[in-house]
Amino acid sequence: MNKNIAAAAALATVMTLGAANAVEAASKKKEKCYGVALAGQNDCGNLAGTHSCAGQSTVDNDIGEWRLVPAGTCKELGGYDRGEAKKLFKEMKAKKNS
Repeated sequence: MNKNIAAAAALATVMTLGAANAVEAASKKKEKCYGVALAGQNDCGNLAGTHSCAGQSTVDNDIGEWRLVPAGTCKELGGYDRGEAKKLFKEMKAKKNS
């Protein structure tokens, strides 16, 4: 009987710690940061619309590719928010086509 109580207490402790870690992770806000993903390390689709999946970028720091980073760190990493990236992407595309 005491073994069952001890096992239940241990399991409850592990479950509580797991829940606490999940809450902590969820409370850490993330933001999309364009221009900082390494080749093959983007988090989802790009601005060009040439792919819609994670891990498909082919160039380091492509302005059209993004990664989730801790909120408030994108600028420090040399990245751009979506609006800035979209503007730069359009400018680069226009230059290329002229």
